[in-house]
Amino acid sequence: MSGKIKFGTDGWRAIIAGDFTFDNVRACAQGVADYLKSTGQGKGGIVIGYDTRFASEDFAAASAEVLAANGIKVFLSSKAVPTPVTSYTVTALKADGAIMITASHNPGNYNGFKYKINSGSSAPSEVINVIEKNANDVVARGGATGIEVKEAVRKKLLTFHDPFHAYAKHLGTLVDIEAIKKHPLKIVVDPMFGAGIGYFKNLLDGGQIEIHEINRVRNPLFPGTRPEPIGINLSKLARNVIRDDAAIGFATDGDADRIGVIDENGRYMNTQEIFSLLAMYFLDVRKERGALVKTLTSTDMLYKIGELYNVPVFETPVGFKYVAPVMMKENALLGGEESGGYGFRGHIPERDGMLAGLYLLDYIIKTGKSPSQLLADLYKKVGPHFYDRLDVSITETVKQQMIAKLLQAKIDKIGQLKVVKLDTRDGFRYKLSDGSWLLIRFSGTEPLVRIYAESSSDEEVQKFIQYGQELVAG
Repeated sequence: MSGKIKFGTDGWRAIIAGDFTFDNVRACAQGVADYLKSTGQGKGGIVIGYDTRFASEDFAAASAEVLAANGIKVFLSSKAVPTPVTSYTVTALKADGAIMITASHNPGNYNGFKYKINSGSSAPSEVINVIEKNANDVVARGGATGIEVKEAVRKKLLTFHDPFHAYAKHLGTLVDIEAIKKHPLKIVVDPMFGAGIGYFKNLLDGGQIEIHEINRVRNPLFPGTRPEPIGINLSKLARNVIRDDAAIGFATDGDADRIGVIDENGRYMNTQEIFSLLAMYFLDVRKERGALVKTLTSTDMLYKIGELYNVPVFETPVGFKYVAPVMMKENALLGGEESGGYGFRGHIPERDGMLAGLYLLDYIIKTGKSPSQLLADLYKKVGPHFYDRLDVSITETVKQQMIAKLLQAKIDKIGQLKVVKLDTRDGFRYKLSDGSWLLIRFSGTEPLVRIYAESSSDEEVQKFIQYGQELVAG
């Protein structure tokens, strides 16, 4: 138990057999149990799901054994499942929360521990802080113990649960899956060896849609890639879309709460474009109204769309633990992040890559337009927007040095543009006089500094990214 357990943007993540050990996972589970007991929760039980990473099912079982030893009933998934499926199961079973064993998009040597509250959403900071403290207290006093799975089953404290059918039925109330099935579209899906394997196929089975799934076997090494559905990792998907003459390509990350999209021409559609297109789908095609919730890394196109359709736009720090409360408070239509995670009204206040894909298919079918045509329509309404992100590996020591340097820096201009506002809620975001922005932000899930930029030309974006590099390196 070499390192302190520390929860970041979305759960605790660490290197397997380094800090992510069975002892530390059990400590986290006991931390959850102690939190539940201190708040009078637990009678509704806890859902436990897990992804396809190395030993995820064993870490999930260890968590279940600890909760059962505390007298808390567990609904343990009978197979690897996406995070949004685990989150939805909380609401379907009226459980008190969920544990999800996943490191999402991190490299294959990582695993992680997420906690969801009874709404299915990511636990807010005040809950996570308690669980984190509890877990470290457990480590300090020598660890946690559990009862064996078979004993927990015998005592009726553990039930194996297959959540797919209830989840699929629920999605059918949000989007007309049967109507989508009737259209002879070709789709290529890349679950990136992760928990989304088979989900689009199973959801759309029995119709005229033809689905070609790649990287469709469990492989915890994520060979040739990492399970993050961004352009640099989707060249194989793009090749397959072109080869198959497909209408669209979808990729889901390691736990399938995020989606990446390749258009019919094999072009990666960045996450800012997809967020904006989803907003247009609800506002323009479905004629629904409601607030939009974005993180500060998300595109300013959302503000222009909000003005066009007279709906409010709210901005939060990065992480769905910040997005979800605003979505629930405002009964928001859509919430999303730059990372490719989007949540929807009527569903759980949490990201769902499969549902996002179904909505995009419905958009294509209802308009009769290709993804590239829909994007062209978007830019006619909001003007050109270009975006990019660069990730740079750093150590904790270097991170602290960078933060100190940026706090002291007095940056009035970037290039020829005046800095009109500095936002330090989550990193350092420089808003420029022409509406462009540059953000330097330290990842809450892995040892990276991320440099983001958005402007009206790609040339300007690349200049901003380069300036950001020089700023953090110098």
